[in-house]
Formats: sequence, structure tokens, C-alpha cells
Amino acid sequence: MPRSIPKPYAELERGRTTLRFFHGDAVETLNALGAGSVDAIVTSPPYNLGIEYRSYDDGRPRSEYLKWTGDWVTAAKRALSTEGSLFLNVGAKPKDPWTALDVAQAVRPHLELQNIIHWVKSIAIEKALAGSRAGLADDIAVGHYKPINSKRFLNDCHEFVFHFSRTGDTPIDRQAVGVKYQDPSNVTRWQQSGSGLRCRGNTWFLPYETIQSRDQQRPHPATFPWRLPAYCLKLHGVPRVKLAADPFLGLGSSAVACATLGVSFVGIELDAHYLKEAIARTKAALNTAAK
Repeated sequence: MPRSIPKPYAELERGRTTLRFFHGDAVETLNALGAGSVDAIVTSPPYNLGIEYRSYDDGRPRSEYLKWTGDWVTAAKRALSTEGSLFLNVGAKPKDPWTALDVAQAVRPHLELQNIIHWVKSIAIEKALAGSRAGLADDIAVGHYKPINSKRFLNDCHEFVFHFSRTGDTPIDRQAVGVKYQDPSNVTRWQQSGSGLRCRGNTWFLPYETIQSRDQQRPHPATFPWRLPAYCLKLHGVPRVKLAADPFLGLGSSAVACATLGVSFVGIELDAHYLKEAIARTKAALNTAAK
């Protein structure tokens, strides 16, 4: 039996959009939400890579961590609507490259893997390979990454976003995150291309915003840019999202995305310090969206 939902730590409103923030355990709070009440979950749980969080042990034995993954996914599945989507961002590190795939396998008994999206954080493009229409003056390298000093490993410039659903048949809005045809003549060649946009595909280049001080502007060891959850929600179809959620809120990028898109939201965070930062960022996003 679901527990009665606890009182939110904070609640923000703008028009018909309500964003609620809960301080507590992800599994317990998800289980308190109404069954089938959430249309989209966009989240990035701890990766179990020994990252130094303030209130969470990120170095559990692998078997324990994967069991816990199954526990929170079970709670998430219960909360998801029939055609709901779970967008799960997971990273890895060179010495432990199986982490993200192990997490996806832990979700497999509960939900269907519908799409695999590669979040590209940094990319190099050679002028000769970009084509003349790109108009590049020279080769370019854009985005942000953490350099790796190694004779064995490449710099890690991407992470996975696994799109899960109940049956693998959840409809998506491919053109909501579409891109323009590089050659306009293609618009007349392809069916359903009247908008001038094509499906972006499963590689999304979304760099971090440039910051001056990590301690002050990004005081969390594992964040994603707010545009990543915004793209996920758009792909699911914003008009079909009556309520979105993030059970591992961190600094609140998913809440910022919902505030920007006008989507009601539930965020859950174990650490009170991170939660306060997330609420402050969301307030700022609401104020910006209102202008």
C-alpha cells in the first residue's frame, strides 16, 4: 500500500505550473506518489563510481548498488503512467566502463529499453568533413570534458541517456528536438518533412555552460545541463506531460527544465544543501520564463 505523500519541503507556482520539492529518500517518496501519476521521469542517479557526495555513499558493493537500482526503478515504474517515459542518464569512468551498461541491465527486468541516446559533451569536427554548407573557416573543437592523462584511455566526452518505457511502444515527438535539413531540397524528398525539420537522431551535443567557479556555480560533483532534461521532455511530448519527476534532483537541472517549459514537477533530493540550491535555481528559471 502506498504511504500518504509527505509535506513538500518547498512548493513553487507559476500560473498552472506547480513544482514540488521533497527532502528524503527516493524510493520512499516515489512509493508515496499516486500510481500512474507521473508521465515522464528524467533523472541521473549516483553512478557508484566513488564520487564524493555530501550525504550519500557512492562506493557500495556492485551487487548492492544494482539491487538498489532495481528497487528505485520498481518504485518509478509504479509511478509512471501507461505511456510514461523514464530517461535515465548514467556515466562511467575509463577503469569501470561497464557501469552504465550494468545499470541498464538492472532496469531490464522492469521496463523496456526503447531508445539509447548518446549525450555528447565535447566534439571535434574537421572542416573537410563538415561539408561546404557548414561554412567552417577551420577545424573546430567545442564543448567541455575532463582531460584524462593516460596511455590507455581516451578522454571521456559522452554519457548515456537510456529511454525506458513500459512496453517499448510509447509515442515520441521526434521533431520537437529536430534539426533543420542541411540541404533544403531534402524537405520535398522525405515524407513528413513539411516542417523543415528532421529527427535529430540519438546523438545530442549539449555542452555545459561555461562557469567561473565550480564551487560557487556548480557545487555538485555530478550535474547535467538543464537542456538535457528539456530535450528529453520535448522528445516525450511536452503536451502529454501533466507531471514530471526527478527522484535524484541534485542541483535541480530537471526542475529548471520544467520551470522553463511550464511543466509541473516533483523533485526528490536526499541532501538538504543540494535541495536548497535546486530550489534557488528553479526560482530564477521561473522568473526568467515570466519575462
